[in-house]
Amino acid sequence: MANSTIDPALGPVLARTGDERAILDAFLDFHRATVLRKARGLADADARRRLVPSLTTLAGLLKHLTLVEGNWFGRLFAPEPGDVYLTSQEEADASFTLGPADTVEALTVAYEAACDRSRAIAARFDLEHVVPHPQLGEVSLRWVLVHLIEETARHAGHADILRELTDGETGAI
Repeated sequence: MANSTIDPALGPVLARTGDERAILDAFLDFHRATVLRKARGLADADARRRLVPSLTTLAGLLKHLTLVEGNWFGRLFAPEPGDVYLTSQEEADASFTLGPADTVEALTVAYEAACDRSRAIAARFDLEHVVPHPQLGEVSLRWVLVHLIEETARHAGHADILRELTDGETGAI
């Protein structure tokens, strides 16, 4: 018997009997949406506010995850002319640095577009599809999806803490 109290926003719960691809996609999309929900409704100044010693801010997380999406899906599975896979920690850290144009709205739009592009790219390949990786040798789409679930979930947790410190809001939804 189905539980009618399950929140439909909980994609991973709804995909609980799906195939592997549906489950991986649902978990990644859930964590992507959580990050977006944490930033929505915040003033730019609040999203930029540094509440921890590192450069990690809610706005910085959106900018960083936009880079992550493009790096793992676009640059590996559908590179465009001139694309270079970013490998250094310095490059990743720099993605947390905000410029004047990095508003919550602009960062949200960019992250949503990056996620849409990643979904479209991933949909073209089987989970077993393997591509060369400059540091790891080769990676499969399955591995990249699991890695992005891990990376996005970790940053969703950061976003949750930063949002709670900003205005007390908690929860994934």
